[in-house]
Formats: sequence, C-alpha cells, structure tokens
Amino acid sequence: MRDHYDFTESKPNPYAAKLKKQVTIRLDEDTVEYFKQMSERKGIPYQSLINLYLRDCATQHRDLKLQWQ
Repeated sequence: MRDHYDFTESKPNPYAAKLKKQVTIRLDEDTVEYFKQMSERKGIPYQSLINLYLRDCATQHRDLKLQWQ
C-alpha cells in the first residue's frame, strides 16, 4: 500500500444519493413468483424489479384503495 493517496482530482460518488437499505419484508409466495417470472422476461433481478415498482408507486404518489370483505 502507498503511504499517501492523492484525492485532489476525485469526484463525488454520483450514486451516493441512491444508496439502498436492506430490509426484511414478508411477501406472499404468489407475489414473489409473479415478480420472478416478470424479471425473467425483463432480464433483471426480481428484487431490483420490486424496487423499481415500489419506487414508481412512491414517485407517482399512488394510494392503495383497500376494500375489506
């Protein structure tokens, strides 16, 4: 290793604002299977697909309409 590193020309990380936080979430098996199948068709990991879907809901301020039976 070097004794000294020069960071004078370094740039801020452009992805720092989009850091991800690991969480535990319980999903129905059929919901996970739905996103896994869709992810195979789209060619991206299913967890990334779920994240994209949830981010879209958040940016569009979608509100869930529940009707309990």
